[in-house]
Formats: sequence, structure tokens, C-alpha cells
Amino acid sequence: MDFESYDVLVVGGGLAGLRAAIAAVEANPRVRVGMVSKVYPMRSHTVSAEGGAAAVMRPEDSYETHAFDTIKGSDYLADQEVVEAFVREAPVEIIQMEHWGCPWSRDPDGKISVRPFGGMTTWRTCFAADKSGFHMLHTVFQTSLKYPQIARHDEAFVTKLLIEDSRCVGVVALDIRTGRFDAITAKSVILATGGLGRVYAFTTNGNICTGDGMALAYRAGVGLKDMEMVQFHPTGLPFTGILITEAVRGEGGYLLNNEGERFLKRYVPNKMELGPRDIISRAMITEFEAGRGFDGPHGKYMHLDVRHLGEKMIDRKLPFMRELGREFVGIDIVKDPIPVRPVQHYMMGGVDADISGVTPILGLYAAGECANVGLNGGNRLGSNSLSECLVFGAAAGRHAAQYASTAKPVSANPVDAMLWDEARRVESGYLEKKDGHERMGAIREEMQREMDAGAGVFRTKEGLAKLIRQLGGLRERFERVKIEDSSRTFNTELLAALELDFMLEVSQTIAVSALAREESRGAHARRDFPERDDAKFLQHTLAFRRESARPRLEYRDVHITNFQPQARTY
Repeated sequence: MDFESYDVLVVGGGLAGLRAAIAAVEANPRVRVGMVSKVYPMRSHTVSAEGGAAAVMRPEDSYETHAFDTIKGSDYLADQEVVEAFVREAPVEIIQMEHWGCPWSRDPDGKISVRPFGGMTTWRTCFAADKSGFHMLHTVFQTSLKYPQIARHDEAFVTKLLIEDSRCVGVVALDIRTGRFDAITAKSVILATGGLGRVYAFTTNGNICTGDGMALAYRAGVGLKDMEMVQFHPTGLPFTGILITEAVRGEGGYLLNNEGERFLKRYVPNKMELGPRDIISRAMITEFEAGRGFDGPHGKYMHLDVRHLGEKMIDRKLPFMRELGREFVGIDIVKDPIPVRPVQHYMMGGVDADISGVTPILGLYAAGECANVGLNGGNRLGSNSLSECLVFGAAAGRHAAQYASTAKPVSANPVDAMLWDEARRVESGYLEKKDGHERMGAIREEMQREMDAGAGVFRTKEGLAKLIRQLGGLRERFERVKIEDSSRTFNTELLAALELDFMLEVSQTIAVSALAREESRGAHARRDFPERDDAKFLQHTLAFRRESARPRLEYRDVHITNFQPQARTY
């Protein structure tokens, strides 16, 4: 056991976390910032983002238009003052990235290139070919290296938040290399741990996306907001779940059914392939059920066709997609259509936080996909997420640094006891357990399969109630899980068990929140309640943890400013 202490501690090493760390140091150069991440920062999931980052960069665009597109896309569940602040800050962050050296794609006149994206009324998605997240993450990571105030703890897994007198004073982290438990204390803590896509079987999310930050905050008493709002992206590669970026459709790709028809004319006639992700995903499932999909070894799929774009354009703007087609499907997208089907992609819900990342626990902040600051509502527009990480990561970093400058120092006495208790919990519950017999892989696979079936693109009362019962049974089985590896060094089996514990926790909040929302709004589509119900459900869902019981739900009104709810048609 050991101790480290900082003014600001960031949990997570992706775009939001790195941006928060930089913002904290820039806000107060005397601040000491710690970063703890279970992977090396350049292995964070931001690296897999492809299409681009949305911002108002052209005179033909406007803040009002970007705000309206985002609010309409959210199915009016977004808090509008948050959206209005976001659209004004996004261009500032894009220009900051330019100054830090992000290699944006360029127009012939030297301007940052923009492309159209689903649900947007104009071209506003800035991009770096089709590896935008990769280049953006490189940019902020390399920028962070110039600040000696930022100290990193790579490959350390946070198992618990340290809460003293209703204030967050740090974390307990398991050093993966040594197996040692450390208390890392701080005057303020920022959660920037990303999404939870691995609770589903078919997902674009990497193996590290297990909802850690959401579960940590949930166990500490913070509500998880709008957890029923899970985004399914319409174009994932069957079997692998690898994302075929929305940029493919933004650049002019067509979605075709087995009759060679651009079927979206029946669902989003004015937008076609540039409709919002939730609507297109539902359209594809509907076409499958009508027998108009292709049948393959991994289920039904549609064709995404870019052959008409030509090899020169594909190699210039979509080179990574051509590489993915060749390496994972064995096709050349210049000559062959791409097989695609809806896949879990993003979590609109997350840790309840305000516009500055402040949570209800003093000293605890959240930013990025693990947070819900009120931006995305029922459906996130494509390319808003990278901008969100920059805008709200920076906001959380600034506020956390300001708070740390006046907060009292952390007392070592209760921290020592909390560290010891947490270390014993993990050791006795996993490494020293002799009577376990359940296989962790079997529990995880069953959870993922049942989440796909019960909380997928379409939901029903019966399916969600069944899912809740099954998750409860899996939780009971998890208590009897067996860990074969008793070693301390790089015990990946122990890490997988800790992650599964978190995943079972957040999965329950998704299912319970979805069962209670008896309407269809954004990504939450109930077959038994197909209409939106503003009179009853123009509210955020808040799920609070209870011991040995389903989450307790509360509701909070959505903040409406300039845009009154109306029918969401495209």
C-alpha cells in the first residue's frame, strides 16, 4: 500500500480526461494534477473515433442552427442552456486543437474541411480523413507531455472512490503491474472513463469500455441519468462490431436493401442516409423484419455502397474504411458494397453532472461519455461527441482546479482505513475465495446476450421485465464466481472480474430505467408505447443505488429555453 496526493486527480486517459488535465494546469499553473488510467492513454477508446468533430466554422452556419439540430436530435430531452453553451465553445476548442497541431483535413484554400453528418442541417463536421479520434487523441496527449505538473499512473485500475464527510477525496487504485493497492488522494476528482458498450454482445466499443466511472459514482451515491438512452449506430460490421463511420454516408454512401432499393426514402425522405442514427437503426430492423435484408452467417445485414464515389475520393477521404473492408471482410469497398447492421455504439446516459462537470458529491466531477451533463438527451448527433469531450473536459478541469485552490487538504487518517478495507474486500472476495464455482466468462456472455435481446433497438415491457430478472440472477451467480489466477502481477482475470462487477451494476440501471419510461423517445423505442409522451416523460430519469434491490428512480424536468418540443420529423 502506498499514497500519492494531488490537487486534481483525473480518472481516465482519453480525450475528455487529457483535456481536463491540461485545462486544470492552464487555469492554475501551481496545481498538481494526477492522471490514473487502466490503459496507456494512447490506447484509450477515443482512438477509435473516425468521422469528426462538430463545430460552427463557416459563415453559412450558425450557433442557433447547431443548437436546434442537437436539441431536435435529442428528441427534446437535452437541457437547452447546456446545448447553447456547447455550440459556442466547440469552435474555440477546434481552433485550439489546430494550434496544438491536430492535422485536420484541408480544403484547397487552406480552411479546415467539413463534411455532412446525420441529423445536421449543414456541413459542420471537422475531420482528419477517417481517423479523427486517433489524431485528436495524439494531439492532446502530446500537448499534455509539456506540463511537468501532470503526473500519470498508467495501467492502474480504480476500484473505489474515497468519500469522507460527503466529499470525494481520492480513489483506491490497483496497480496492474505489481498488484499493489494505492490510495491516490486529491482535493478534486474528475471521472472521464468513457462508455459501457461491453455490456452488449454486439458493440463498436473496445474491451476497456465497461462503465467503470459510472459504477464508481453510482456506488458513491451519485445518480445515473437517462441510462435507458443507449445509442445504436446503423453501420457496424457483422460479427466484429467494428464501426463503419457515418462519414461514409456523409461522403455520399448509399444504404441498400436486398432489392437494391435506397429504403430510407420510407423513413427519413428528406435526409435519407443523413438521418439520425436512432431512426436509421430502427428503419434497418424494420426492413429486416419485412424480409428485405440480406442473410449472412452472422445474421441479417444491409449493403452500404460507396462504389459510385470512385477510388480517388475513397483513398483521399475514407482510406481507413478501405483498409477495414480489406482486413476484416475481405472486400475492396471500391468494388464491393460493405455489409452493415445496427450495433451498440454510445451511451447518452451517465453520471449526473452539470455544465461544469460538477456532481452532487463535493469535489467529484465527470466529463465525456461517462457523464451526462444534459447535452445529448435521447439521441446524440454524430460528431458531437468529440467536441463534447473537449468542451466539457476543459470545463471540468477549470472548475476542479478552482475548487482545489480553496479546498482543505485531505486527511490521511480515514483514508488509510478506507484503503485497507477496500484492499481486503477485493482480496477476500476474489483472490482468496475458495468456494467459488461459477465461470466468469459464462456470466459475462449471458449478460451481453440478454442485453442485446432485452434492451436493444426496440424494447417491450415483457422483454425488459425478463431482462431485469435475468440480471438479478446473474448478480447472484457472480457472488459465486471463481478466479483461477491468484497471482499479483498483471492478473487480467481479476481485472475482468472487477469490470464484470461494474457492468452488472450499470446494466441494471439501463433495464430498470427503460422499463419505467413508458414512451418512445430518441434511442428508447418501446413497441408497446410507440408515441412520445411529453406530458409525462419530458423529464430526465435518475437512478440511485440501493443495496440488494432495484435502483430507485427519480425524475427531473428538462430545461427548455428557446426551442419548444415539436414533432421530430426529417
